[in-house]
Amino acid sequence: MNNTEKIKELKVSIGKVLVGKEQMTELMVIALLSRGHVLLEDVPGTGKTMLAKSMARCLDATFRRIQFTPDVLPSDVTGIQFFNPKEQAFELRPGPVMTNILLADEINRATPRTQSSLLEVMEERQVTIDGETLQLPSPFIVIATQNPIDSQQGTFALPEAQMDRFLLQIKVGYPNLQEEQKMLKMYRENEPIDSLEVVLTLDEIKEMQQNIKKVKMTDEVEMYILNIVKETRSSPYVEVGVSPRGTIALMRASQAKAYVSDRHYVTPQDVKEMARYVLSHRLVLSIEGSMRKTKQDALEEILAKVEVPVEAGSDPS
Repeated sequence: MNNTEKIKELKVSIGKVLVGKEQMTELMVIALLSRGHVLLEDVPGTGKTMLAKSMARCLDATFRRIQFTPDVLPSDVTGIQFFNPKEQAFELRPGPVMTNILLADEINRATPRTQSSLLEVMEERQVTIDGETLQLPSPFIVIATQNPIDSQQGTFALPEAQMDRFLLQIKVGYPNLQEEQKMLKMYRENEPIDSLEVVLTLDEIKEMQQNIKKVKMTDEVEMYILNIVKETRSSPYVEVGVSPRGTIALMRASQAKAYVSDRHYVTPQDVKEMARYVLSHRLVLSIEGSMRKTKQDALEEILAKVEVPVEAGSDPS
C-alpha cells in the first residue's frame, strides 16, 4: 500500500466516527503532514474533541490531553522541577507536552499566562523548564479547540502571536439532517472510536512530511501566494496583514494539499482553497473593517481581487 492509499484509509477510518466531516478530516491530515498546528472552533458538542481523539487512534503515536480551565498553570502544561526528598535532589518532571499529539481542549478558557506557555512548544518544538531545554517527540502537533468567544463568559481571546502559530483554523459546523440521522444509527449500540486501528506509523508520517517539501511549485504559483499576502497588508479593512510566517504556512499547506490529492505539483486552486483556512485567523481588522466585515469576508474580497494565474495549472515538470 502506497502513501496515497494510506492517507485515504486514514480519512475513511476517521469517517467511521465522524459523519459528514470529510473536508475537515482532510484538513487535519494536511496539517499533520505540514508539521502545523490546528485550531478547531465551534460550539460545544460538534465533534472537535472526538476528531482529535480519532486521529490519535489511527496513528501509532502518543496522545495527551489537557483540559484548560482558568486555574491551569504553565507548569501544568510544560512540566516542573521538583525536589525528591528521598534522593535529596531536584528532578525534572516533563508535562503533557512531551507527546506526539497534544489536545489542548478549550484553550481559550486558560489565562493568557498559561496560553503563552505553548508559544515555544508550537514554534520551536521544544520546552524549557527552569533553564533546561527538552526536544519534543517527532512528529508533534497541537490540536486546540475553543468555543466561540461570545458564547460564554470566562474565556480569554488568544493573542495574535499565538493565533499566528496555528497553521489552520477550522470551523466545525453542525451536521445536516441526514448526517445526524446516520450518526444516531452508528452510536445506537456501539462506540465507533473503539473499533479504530492504527493506519500510519511515525516513520511513515515523517517520510510524508519530507516528501511534501519536494512537491513542485512554479514561479507563477509562488507569485500568486505572494500577491495574496501583499494584498492582506494593503487592504483598507485590515490593520495588520499576514506575516512572513503566514506566507510560508500557505506555501507548505498548498504543497500538502497537492500531496494528499496525489499530485506532485501545486495548482492555483490549491493555494486559493488553503488560503481560507491558513490566512483568515492571521488578519487583524481595523476598527472600521471589524464593523463592516468578518475576517472571512475580508479575505474572500482579497482572494477575489488577486488575479489567478491561468498558465500555472498544468504539470510543471
